[in-house]
Amino acid sequence: MRPPDPEALLDEEAFEREEFLPYWAELWPSALALAETVVARPIAGLRIVELGCGLGIPVIVAALGGAHVLAVDWSPDAVEFTAENARRNGAGLETLICSWAQPASLLERAPFDLVLAADVLYERRDVPLLLDLLPRLAPVALLAEPGRPPARAFLEAVSAEEVAPRVYEIRH
Repeated sequence: MRPPDPEALLDEEAFEREEFLPYWAELWPSALALAETVVARPIAGLRIVELGCGLGIPVIVAALGGAHVLAVDWSPDAVEFTAENARRNGAGLETLICSWAQPASLLERAPFDLVLAADVLYERRDVPLLLDLLPRLAPVALLAEPGRPPARAFLEAVSAEEVAPRVYEIRH
């Protein structure tokens, strides 16, 4: 399930206050690529968190693969859609509304075995936040990224291996 018209979700007031754009409402190819990568891995029993869960495809695949998962986004609407999509697919998962800039409620649940993130680096300001957060969450992360400039800066700062087209494994 996804919003029929993501552009209808644009809110000028929210953008002025927080530069909020409803990126979560699109079904991005990166989310599908990350889900395919997750399916190919032995994840049963792992504790997995997805940052910027959007519509929830990778985290739902992880839950259906037997992982214990937490779907995280700073948008309450994204978390709501992910929960509904999980319910519709028979996947059990937990959700959390949390910003990377204020990650205390997320860090309380760490450590995880694996972090998932698909197409989350739209803004350069997110690079240092993610660089700081990832090693505090798990020793390994899978990042699916279509090649946005902020992501290039992020990938240059970490030890990343491309494990599938545009899907990178990051070890800390």
